[in-house]
Amino acid sequence: MFDREYDVIVVGAGHAGSEAAAAAANLGCSTLLITMNLQNIAQMSCNPAMGGIAKGQIVREIDALGGYSGIISDRTAIQFKMLNKSKGPAMWSPRVQSDRMRFAEEWRIMLEQTLNLDFYQDMVSGLLEENGEIKGVRTSLGIEIKAKTVVLTNGTFLNGLIHIGEKQFGGGRAGEKAATGITEQLIEFGFDSGRMKTGTPPRVDGRSLDYSRMVEQPGDEQPEKFSYSDVTKPLKEQRSCHMTYTSLEVHELLREGFDRSPMFNGRIKSIGPRYCPSIEDKINRFADKDRHQLFVEPEGWNTVEVYVNGFSTSLPEDVQFKALKSVVGFENVKFFRPGYAIEYDYFPPTQLTHTLETKLISGLFFAGQINGTTGYEEAASQGLMAGINAALKVKEKESFILKRSEAYIGVLIDDLITKGTEEPYRMFTSRAEYRTLLRQDNADFRLTPKSHEIGLASDSRMKRMEEKEAKAIAFVQFFKDTSVSPEEANPILEEKKSSPINQSGKMFKLFSRPQITLEDIKHFTKVDEYIKENNLDKEVLEQTEIQVKYSGYIEKEKNNADKLNRLENLKIPKDFDYSKLKSLSFEAREKMTKIKPATVSQASRISGVSPSDISVLLVYMGR
Repeated sequence: MFDREYDVIVVGAGHAGSEAAAAAANLGCSTLLITMNLQNIAQMSCNPAMGGIAKGQIVREIDALGGYSGIISDRTAIQFKMLNKSKGPAMWSPRVQSDRMRFAEEWRIMLEQTLNLDFYQDMVSGLLEENGEIKGVRTSLGIEIKAKTVVLTNGTFLNGLIHIGEKQFGGGRAGEKAATGITEQLIEFGFDSGRMKTGTPPRVDGRSLDYSRMVEQPGDEQPEKFSYSDVTKPLKEQRSCHMTYTSLEVHELLREGFDRSPMFNGRIKSIGPRYCPSIEDKINRFADKDRHQLFVEPEGWNTVEVYVNGFSTSLPEDVQFKALKSVVGFENVKFFRPGYAIEYDYFPPTQLTHTLETKLISGLFFAGQINGTTGYEEAASQGLMAGINAALKVKEKESFILKRSEAYIGVLIDDLITKGTEEPYRMFTSRAEYRTLLRQDNADFRLTPKSHEIGLASDSRMKRMEEKEAKAIAFVQFFKDTSVSPEEANPILEEKKSSPINQSGKMFKLFSRPQITLEDIKHFTKVDEYIKENNLDKEVLEQTEIQVKYSGYIEKEKNNADKLNRLENLKIPKDFDYSKLKSLSFEAREKMTKIKPATVSQASRISGVSPSDISVLLVYMGR
């Protein structure tokens, strides 16, 4: 095992590492997954949930590409919700509440059933490198293992430091030691590094809570699922979450501990996630608010452990406990463990290419929180892409890169490597220029053909996608070709307070009206017959409704994306000398020399590069 040279070594078995190892192995590469504790593969370190705003789209994209996160989320879900249903379909975002223990178990089972994949438990303390090329890894036991490529997915473990009040101790997660050695070596190689912070709330005993005093948050009446494949089914039973609130009394009790808070006394120097602030940060920043929401989330089917979402904190444990006891429904609360903050090393992602390979060392890839992101979904998507590209590099095949107009994953990676990040990066729908194209319902249409072409998405997935697409196209055409009479249409139009028609017209036009839904259209005899004859399922019906109702917006966005892609196709040579372009601004010259954009389009998105700088570049390139 140690004498051979692996095609790919993946360091770390969190969400990024698990997806990276699965992708590389499934593409036929001999792969070794090294982690400090094999019992903690794909551990949900923070909240027991997958998906959410924009994150749900990412999980769908991972699934469409042939990754495992969607399937495992479906198999271990205890609740499903489609968020933002009151808005347009570009905003709809699937989310599941997960069974924390079963999620990790299912990931391990899936990985153990994956061909070409070996496992080893040890800490990687160094990298083997020669002349700017990766050659393998060295473990804390002194074992050297050779590899053609290495993917680092170290999460919060690189020199991790845990804070609870005035106490601090080394660790990558509660009860687990930090990883040392890699940061120092990478800095020696010439990499820039930084520190980031994240936090987690207390875990409490559900038997000590009074749910009757909280607001129940049930799942959807007709739950869907993440995976486009037929290997999972929607939930038949669900567990409810609950919602309660903090109060002015709770805020006052928390303030009493601010002098012992590592966030306010200078112990924590790094930046935490802007969109997931700690409870003390919320109270400090939003002093005008009398209360903040807390979501009370069960950790699984058969456990009493509960996650208090919204109460992330690094305050002393006695302050946490006293304040939480004043929350409605928590009067008799018992702790499983207090909340804590953790600081860890990351490497600014402008040091990477679009494949997530480092610019300094050939064959070395970074994925997940090492790149400054936060969230399981963001990490998993990077792991998948790094695993794919490590495998393709070994096979000497063309890289696999997703454009901003093709996937949220493309937006995520482009944002990271072009703009960098100085705070934990989280994906939002607002970060995507083309979110009408990048919906959660069509990720398989967008990405499965691309993944099938490189050999990751299976033939059965491709066939299923093609059948669904053909049915949706045919159903849209049916509405364009089929007329409806005033006698049949007007009763429904009047009921929906929509203008009646005076003569027969195409159904497509009627269906395009904002007041008319698919449920209304189903009342037309020809539509009902068509659905039954062609055995159309919910996915096809939803896809058809979106294509009809939003056809104008979709077409407009496609045209805009095509314009951008013309600039994407204008490649800039790797060794391009920006100093010879005297008309470039000093900032543009400095930033482009550092980031080395691959295309003119990427150059245009660099912070500090102006439209006039891009004009200079285009003129020089003969455009």
